[in-house]
Amino acid sequence: MKTAAGYFVRRKRDAKLATRENRPLVRGRQGALILLALSAAILSGCGASRPIKYYQLTVPADVKSSAAPTASASVALALGPLVTSHLYREDRIVYSAGPGEMGTYAYQRWAEPPVEMMQEVLLRELRASGRYQDVHSQRSNAQGDFVLRGHLYDFKEVSGSPLIARVTAEWELRDLRSGSTVWTHYYSHDEPVNGKDVAAMVAALDRNVQRGIAEVTASLDQYFTAQSNK
Repeated sequence: MKTAAGYFVRRKRDAKLATRENRPLVRGRQGALILLALSAAILSGCGASRPIKYYQLTVPADVKSSAAPTASASVALALGPLVTSHLYREDRIVYSAGPGEMGTYAYQRWAEPPVEMMQEVLLRELRASGRYQDVHSQRSNAQGDFVLRGHLYDFKEVSGSPLIARVTAEWELRDLRSGSTVWTHYYSHDEPVNGKDVAAMVAALDRNVQRGIAEVTASLDQYFTAQSNK
């Protein structure tokens, strides 16, 4: 026969058991919520990345000079491709850390691939000189008397003391009537970098390119002047 006292003792024991069973469940839920919050914070931190900075070369205005006509004033010049490594056909800024070793910056890039920027600078300089009847890209449908093309070998930072910006390129002029190469020009120069950051290195590369393009345009003018005097 069940007594009232036995009934109350059993109810009290059942209540204690229920309380013990529920406690781990509460702690499990709290732990899951804390873990979820931490995971969200970690993912949020991983999603934030450094901004990418872009740089470009100085491109001259696409206007003709008012200089007096020269021996090349009747020449139509086509600008052909500038052959280069895949490194300079992309927008990454290249550095050389040692002999045969090169790398690229992750967060500093060119606005356009170096080979395309050099082509644009040369095209604008030749047009702005006013020395030619026409200067156009060979990709267009326009015809020319000569085609100017080249090879870009170096366009990079060279680490060391001092830090330098190296540009090496070679151009050739082909007579489209005879099919022969009538002029070549090789350029290689190490420009000192006035600083230790990427912006200073880019400025040095820009100075180097302007110097190289000025050499090319002057040498071409000398060639056509010499041809007219024959």
